[in-house]
Amino acid sequence: MAEVLEASGKEPEDSSAERALLGAILLDPDSLFRAQEDGLQPDDFARESHRLLFRAFQDLHTSGKAVDLVTVSGHLESQSKLDRVGGYSYLASLSGSVPSVVNFIDYVRTVREKAVLRRLLDTARAISQNIYSGEHTAAQSLELAEKAIYELGQSHQATAFYSLSGIIESVTEDLRERFENPSDVTGVTTGFKDLDVMLAGLQRSDLVILAARPSMGKTALALNMMANAALQGSASVAFFSLEMSKEQLATRLLSSDARVSGKRVRTGQLRQDDWPELYAASERLAEAKIHIDDTPSIPISEVRAKCRRLKAEHGLDMVMVDYLQLMRPDRQDVSKNASREQEISAISRGLKLVAKELNIPVVALSQLNRGVESRTDKRPLLSDLRESGAIEQDADVIMFLYRDEFYNEASEQKGMAEVLVKKQRSGPIGDVMLAWRSEFTRFENLARESWQSPASS
Repeated sequence: MAEVLEASGKEPEDSSAERALLGAILLDPDSLFRAQEDGLQPDDFARESHRLLFRAFQDLHTSGKAVDLVTVSGHLESQSKLDRVGGYSYLASLSGSVPSVVNFIDYVRTVREKAVLRRLLDTARAISQNIYSGEHTAAQSLELAEKAIYELGQSHQATAFYSLSGIIESVTEDLRERFENPSDVTGVTTGFKDLDVMLAGLQRSDLVILAARPSMGKTALALNMMANAALQGSASVAFFSLEMSKEQLATRLLSSDARVSGKRVRTGQLRQDDWPELYAASERLAEAKIHIDDTPSIPISEVRAKCRRLKAEHGLDMVMVDYLQLMRPDRQDVSKNASREQEISAISRGLKLVAKELNIPVVALSQLNRGVESRTDKRPLLSDLRESGAIEQDADVIMFLYRDEFYNEASEQKGMAEVLVKKQRSGPIGDVMLAWRSEFTRFENLARESWQSPASS
């Protein structure tokens, strides 16, 4: 690989574009604003003399001075750098090397394009050296390579402000499309009608927390939501399972979708009439765009890298994590003596960044404190979230799962579950009732006549 990297000998650059760009700024100093808005930096220039000149332009502008031949040459001479850029004669020649100031942005983009290619070569060399050093495993080297290339891509994006007029135009277009094609669901469907009405689906860039006490069925609900999104909404979904193996998840999905007793599926004590349902469910699920990763104690950086790769290769509409407290923060995000709350804060913040970066909803399951058990009314509250401070702050939606029959044998809500939406940054809060089919470990829609949501009252 090293031989290939050195084969061409010449690094990508366009000295004519660099000269024209610098000359255009000397002719029209206001062009400097446009260059900076487009993300141009001194290090984007291949030649050291041009880097020094552009930095001098920036220094003069920052100090409120004019940018022209006299001020630039004086500034460079005061730093003993005028000779390094070719002297006054070279400065004077730049103005004459501009074919047309009208093409200024084309010069900027050419210079930036060549800079990205040079950095890509540098990254490739660093990746090569990393591999030859033998200090990392193949998986670690791949992770480092993906991270380096992704960060290079991010740095190439312009960092200018977006004008409100442009944003309003885009938002208005989206609004017009929704008006012409009205729907209760503008995000990824959960498959549960009343929950979709309350949330309008799971929204892009949202971090959604689904929390419950053990044995309430939060994994089952997450699996049902995933299957519904993939089968009904044709969504591509990634499911990170830190507690159960991929085989266990597949077994539960099969039992739930086929509506065949989970116990019979686990033990193999199936009835003859179970098989047609299992085969049909197997075919449906095989067509679904569901991707499962069961790496235990996975760090947030690995989740991010795998999601980037999946989105690039197959598309990605939603991510689910089961569950948040079993993840590991990245070492650089927390100190050696970090408290558990600080670790959870780093994980929560990392998941929100994944949602925002990939513009998809991220649904993270979470545990609740034991304090719930000591209350008469055991319906969860926001304060019951384990290490709740950061989670409550980072989440766009927080919902709890509660089944009254779990605590009360005489409950009037047998076979029912409550989804308590306690936080929604851009919408209402309230409760949604679902049917609970314990034999299939499955949640289903419940007839609306049998309950009324506080949000709709």
